[in-house]
Amino acid sequence: MQYLINGEKLTAGVCYYPEHWPESLWKDDIGRMLSHGIRFIRIGEFAWSLVEPREGEFNHDFFDRFLGLVRETEMKVIFGTPTATPPAWLTEKYPEVLNADIRGNIFRHGSRRHYNYNSPVYRRKCAEITEVIAARYAKWECITGWQLDNELNCEVSNFYSEADSAAFRTWLRDRYQTTDALNEAWGTVFWNQTYTSWSEVYVPRYTCNGANNPHQMLDYYRFISDSCRSFAQIQSEIIRKYKKDDDFITTNGLFGHLDNHAFCRQSLSFFTYDSYPNFPNQAGKPVDENGLRDRWWSRKLAETRSVSPHFGIMEQQTGANGWNIWPGVPNPRPGQITLWAMQSVAHGADFISFFRWRTAAFGTEMYWNGILDPSGRDNERLAEGGAFTEILTKISCVAKEHCLADVAILKDYDNVFDSEADVWHSQIEQASMDSLFTVLQKTHTPFDYVYFYEGGISADLHSYRVIFYPHPLIVTPERIRVLEQYVKQGGILILGARAGCKDHTGRCVTKRLPGLFAGLAGADVKEYSFLQPDQPEVLIDWDGEKIPAALFADRLSGDGAGDITGRYVSDYFAGDGAISVNRCADGCVYYYGSAFSDAAVEAFLRRLGVKEPYADVVTVPESVELAVRGPYLFLLNYRRDACSLHFHRPVTDLISGAELSGETALAGYGFIVADMSRPA
Repeated sequence: MQYLINGEKLTAGVCYYPEHWPESLWKDDIGRMLSHGIRFIRIGEFAWSLVEPREGEFNHDFFDRFLGLVRETEMKVIFGTPTATPPAWLTEKYPEVLNADIRGNIFRHGSRRHYNYNSPVYRRKCAEITEVIAARYAKWECITGWQLDNELNCEVSNFYSEADSAAFRTWLRDRYQTTDALNEAWGTVFWNQTYTSWSEVYVPRYTCNGANNPHQMLDYYRFISDSCRSFAQIQSEIIRKYKKDDDFITTNGLFGHLDNHAFCRQSLSFFTYDSYPNFPNQAGKPVDENGLRDRWWSRKLAETRSVSPHFGIMEQQTGANGWNIWPGVPNPRPGQITLWAMQSVAHGADFISFFRWRTAAFGTEMYWNGILDPSGRDNERLAEGGAFTEILTKISCVAKEHCLADVAILKDYDNVFDSEADVWHSQIEQASMDSLFTVLQKTHTPFDYVYFYEGGISADLHSYRVIFYPHPLIVTPERIRVLEQYVKQGGILILGARAGCKDHTGRCVTKRLPGLFAGLAGADVKEYSFLQPDQPEVLIDWDGEKIPAALFADRLSGDGAGDITGRYVSDYFAGDGAISVNRCADGCVYYYGSAFSDAAVEAFLRRLGVKEPYADVVTVPESVELAVRGPYLFLLNYRRDACSLHFHRPVTDLISGAELSGETALAGYGFIVADMSRPA
C-alpha cells in the first residue's frame, strides 16, 4: 500500500534542501519536523553535482550520510531526479543540450530549466544519473516515492534548439509520411511556404512580423508535449526497475504545452501540483475586482483533479513567494497558510508538502519564504503549520472520498494548444472560461474539469447532469460519437460560439457551421462576427429573460433541426437566433452563439436546475468557497472579516465534533469541514 495516497489518511510533509545547510543542523531539523507533524520530505531535485561532480565520477557520500540519518527516524523521503538543473561541466562540454529562444539565443548556465528535451546527449546523461541514484537508494526503507525532474515546462515551455528542429522533423515525418501531406495539412500554399525537403522544416523561427504558420504552431505544441512525455518516460522506466512495489512515481506540474493526462497514465502513479495562491498579491498587480484573488487557485486544483482524482501537493505556500528579480510579495496573514492548505484538501489533495522548511539564505529564491527563516528560529508559520497537521489527523476520513459535482467543463488538448496559437479566438475562450469559473464559485456549484486526451477521456461523462464544452473549434468524429452517446442517455451538453469551425489540423472547415457539430447541435450558423465596439451592450432575449452577449455573435438561422429559444434584440442583427436547443432521445444540446458572460452562465445553471445544489444544507455568502468530498462539506472564507453562515439542518463539525445548526459564525480566513451524513 502506498504511504501517501492510500484512502486512509491525510499527510503533511515539507521540501528540504540538506545541501543548503550545515550537516550539524540535519538531525535537529528532522526532529523538529517530526515534532510538528511532518511525516515526509522531498529532496534532491537540484542536486546533480552532489552525486556526479565531474562527468562519470559518481559520489554517494552526501546522500548516504543524510539518508543514513533519516532512516534512523520515522521520516519518509520523496527523492527527486536532479535533471531540471544540469551541471556546469555538462553544459560546457555539451552545449547542444541547451535550449534557445525563438531568435536562436542560447539559454546559458546559471538558472534552471535551460536544457532541451531532445538532445540525445542530455537524454543519455539524464538516464545515467537517474539510474545511478535509483540503483543506490530505491531499496532504502525510508524512500517512499520519486519525483521526475521538477516542474516540467515551467518558465520555459517552448524549445528552439537545433536538437528540437531535428526531432521535430522526425516527429512530422512519422505523422505525415511525405512533405506533400505536410504541405496540405499546414496549408503552405499560403504565402509560398511550401516545403520540398524535410531539411527545410524547422521548429517555429523568428519572423519579421512575429507570425508563424498557425497549423505549424499547433503541431509544434503537440510535438513539445510528446517530447516532454518521452523525456520523462525514460526516467520513469528506469525507476520502475529498482523501486519497491508500493513506492510511487510522480512529478509536480500542470504547465503549458503538455498533455498531462496522457503523461500521467504513461509514466506516473499520480499527479502532484505546486500551489501558490499568494501570487495575485504580488506588488504592483491590480486588485482583482471580482474578489476571487487567491481563490483562483481552486481552478488549478480542479484541473489537477481531472488528471488524478486523488493527488498530492508537492509545494504548498508557507510564506511570501519571490525571486530577487521580482517585485515583493507580502507574507500570508495569520490563518491564510492553513486556509490555502485546506483549499488543496477540499479539491482532492491527500497530502500536503509545504515549501520549504528553511528559507534559502542565498540564491535566486532567497526571498521565497519557507516555514522558517534562515535563522531557524520558531515563528508563527511553524506554529500554524504544526496546528494544521493536527487538523489533518482529525479529518483523515475524507481521504477515501472523491470530490462530487453535477456540472463539468469539458476541454481537450487540441483546442487548448490551438487557442494559444490563435489569438483571434483565445480572447473568446478566455472570457468564457473566466466567467464559468467565477459564477460556479460564487453560486457554490461544485464542478469538475474533464478532458479528452490522447487515447481517452478523463472521466465518465454520464456522471454529470450538465456539461459545458464552451468553444471546441476542433472536433473529431470520435469525440462527436462520445458526446452523442452522453446526450442520448439523458445528458445536457452546452456548446458556445465557433464550435466545430476547424479540423484536426486547425484549418477552417468548408462545411456550413457548426461543422461536425451540426447534426448533434441542430444549429445552423448563417453569419458571425465580433461585437461592434460602439454598441455598449448586445442583449439576448431567452424566453423573456434578457442576458448580455459577450465579445462575439454567431447568428443562427432557423434551418437547423433544433428550436431557436433565444434571439438577439440589439444591433443590426436583432431578431437573429442566439440560442438553440436540440432534443436528442433523453437529453439535449444547447448552442449558445456567444462567449459566456457571467449572466449567461448563471442563467444556464438556474434554468437547468444545477445551481447551488447544497442550498438545502447551508446558505453561505459569495466570499466563501463550497466544495464537497463524499459526505463532507468544505466551507472556506477567503476574506479577513468574519461572516455568517446558516445551516438548514444539523451537521457535524469534523474538527471540533460539535453540531452546527442555524446561524453560525465563520472567522476571517476560517474554514469548516462538516459531515452532512449525520448530526453530532
